[in-house]
Amino acid sequence: MARIQLEHVTKTYAGVRAITDVSLDIADGDLVVIVGPSGCGKTTTLRLIAGLETPSEGTIRMGDRVANDIPPQDRDVAMVFQNYGLYPHLTVYQNMAFALRLRKYPKDLVESRIREAAAFLGMEELLGRRPAALSGGERQRVALGRAMVRTPSVFLFDEPLSNLDPQLRASLRGELKSLHCRTRTTTVYVTHDQAEAVTLGNRIAVMYEGRVQQVGTPEEVLERPTNRFVAGFFCSTPMSFLEGVVQCEHETMRLVTKDGVIALPDEWRDQLHVCKGKVVVLGMRQRALSFVACGGGINTLEATVDSLERVGDRMDVCMITPSGQRMLSNAEWRSAFCVGQKVTVHIDVSFAQIFEQGPFGRNILLPRLP
Repeated sequence: MARIQLEHVTKTYAGVRAITDVSLDIADGDLVVIVGPSGCGKTTTLRLIAGLETPSEGTIRMGDRVANDIPPQDRDVAMVFQNYGLYPHLTVYQNMAFALRLRKYPKDLVESRIREAAAFLGMEELLGRRPAALSGGERQRVALGRAMVRTPSVFLFDEPLSNLDPQLRASLRGELKSLHCRTRTTTVYVTHDQAEAVTLGNRIAVMYEGRVQQVGTPEEVLERPTNRFVAGFFCSTPMSFLEGVVQCEHETMRLVTKDGVIALPDEWRDQLHVCKGKVVVLGMRQRALSFVACGGGINTLEATVDSLERVGDRMDVCMITPSGQRMLSNAEWRSAFCVGQKVTVHIDVSFAQIFEQGPFGRNILLPRLP
């Protein structure tokens, strides 16, 4: 096993920074998922760990060694790519055995490792086939098996499931989690899928525009996002945002918006004291928004239903307030909503967050980082 440390790592291509000042500490045996939208720098980070790229600035450590100049073959890592990377002229068995034979492993050890990996992945009957005779899911299993048989110090996965159908993705996610629980091999997994990150990761690193925005457990990233980008990106459904001015009246904090007044919890008073008179942004998950029969009170807003979308046995209800701010809630599928309908929405601020202005406005409810 190996601890991986990235210390203020920057990578520049032709004057353009792919990642900037990335620091990440991955403990022995940990499973860290790097998640973010396309082009955020997550694959570049993985290639730097693998040794396929060298950093322009900063230090990469693997165990007790500085790894900046260590070639890939000497880093004891196994990488699984999105495009499988199988040799088309070799059978499944030969593909899985290729790296072991290059390292001159004994024949009986090669045999036992391949049989064990094939049994674990449920592909014993595929060992004699060539890649052209396999489905996409079967090819991905072969790529996983080829990495498993090496028993490396580090597994690196670059969106290995993105080409698969949802049912197979769910199945292989479970197998990957089981593999990590069994081997406790240090693992770094790259994906753009938040659900995949939550399912697999012990810890999650959220990246955007080449920078790490937050590192934490799935619960920390979901419930205590460090800034507005993380809050809006890392969730199964978009977060709703509502701008307003913080006011204090008779020791009661409230958010005055263009659409109504929101009473803020007393426990937020210390954090919001410096925000009095300033514009802030209230962030709300769907569970913070519910429909009530009539409006006009504190913590209720009037809105118009803009669109409806069925999600399983629930229905996403997208609304627009009179000032033009969008909000998203959900309801039972059989609820009697229609586009253009006027609704009254109640906001439960105990499920909300509050941010500074701007796309990367920090979460005011969290301690300010040094």
